Amino acid sequence: MAYFQSERMMAIVERDLRKFFRSPALMMAAMIFPLVQLIVLGNAFGGKIRDAKLGICDHDHGPQSVRVIESLRAVQSNARTFETIVYTDEKLMVADVRKGDLNGALVIPPQFSRDVYSHARPKIGLVLDNTDNFMTSTFEQTMGDLVAALNQPDVQPRVVQQVALQVVELYPYIEYMKYLLPGSITLAMFVSVMIGGGIVYIDDKARGVHEGYLVTPITKVELVAGLNVAGALKAMGAGVVLTIIGSLIAGVGSTFQPANLFWLLLLIASTSFAFIGMMFTMMVRVNDPLIPRAIFGILNTLLYFPSGAIYPVQAFPKWLQWIAFIDPFTYSVHGFKAVLLKGVGLAAIWPDLLYLSGFAVVMFVLSTLLFKRTL
Repeated sequence: MAYFQSERMMAIVERDLRKFFRSPALMMAAMIFPLVQLIVLGNAFGGKIRDAKLGICDHDHGPQSVRVIESLRAVQSNARTFETIVYTDEKLMVADVRKGDLNGALVIPPQFSRDVYSHARPKIGLVLDNTDNFMTSTFEQTMGDLVAALNQPDVQPRVVQQVALQVVELYPYIEYMKYLLPGSITLAMFVSVMIGGGIVYIDDKARGVHEGYLVTPITKVELVAGLNVAGALKAMGAGVVLTIIGSLIAGVGSTFQPANLFWLLLLIASTSFAFIGMMFTMMVRVNDPLIPRAIFGILNTLLYFPSGAIYPVQAFPKWLQWIAFIDPFTYSVHGFKAVLLKGVGLAAIWPDLLYLSGFAVVMFVLSTLLFKRTL
């Protein structure tokens, strides 16, 4: 009867790691793609709109229209959401919106000041190019806040009868690059597993390397465990590197607090074993080296995007939320967000650690059962 021997398993681990570290290009490929994605997407999306072009056509020229224009210029000077451009021809201004020379146009109608003083429901018009939803929502929100401020009476009543909402933000403003960092760390580990645990594994099978393993006394469990540990160590290395470099680039200083580092290492380890177990289960019966390369893009889209890494899960349709529910990416991203962005510990991430660990065990057992011990 063959017994489990850790020495035989560690020999597999050592051989796999030696081969991996002799190929720096594999290591770089596992980390450069998520890092580039973090830098490019972090700066290209999620930022506040600045210096958009807003045309203003004032048909009133009264004191209340001057008040509106002064409020707009105050926004221009402080938040810099838009740059105001004065027009005398309304049709020309709207045509410039259509052509894309302007992002929006504000029309102050005649008799506007008179309507304000007579309480005759004064209106101002906002013309938007609604083919760009992000720009449209920014203009609508900014103008809505401005109009609400203009509607406030100059002299406040002693008893305020209107309900007011006071917003309390628990954390400082989170830039989009910081928001992307947890997903980028998770993606780096997945790419490492895909290359080091999927593509390399199939290539070794095609070259006959595994035939050498199978003629030795090594058991199925030892061989699968050795390959899983080696793949997990590669992914952990990528995760640690991306955590450090990504935190420095995104400006997440809380990463380097001792307690946060401990929880991050636990998340990196559990995520790595979950990913390598999943990848090995998928590849254990595959012999064609082209298959892992062909499904890389599909897996990346199917696992990464529904995880909440770039957009909240709550916005997804129900069928996509079910994918997110079983996706290990989801729990890894949630755990990293809790530690990196909120600074919370085990109380918030223990469900993520439990799911990832259980997922890793299930995948390991399943891959061992599927593994063929014969040539």
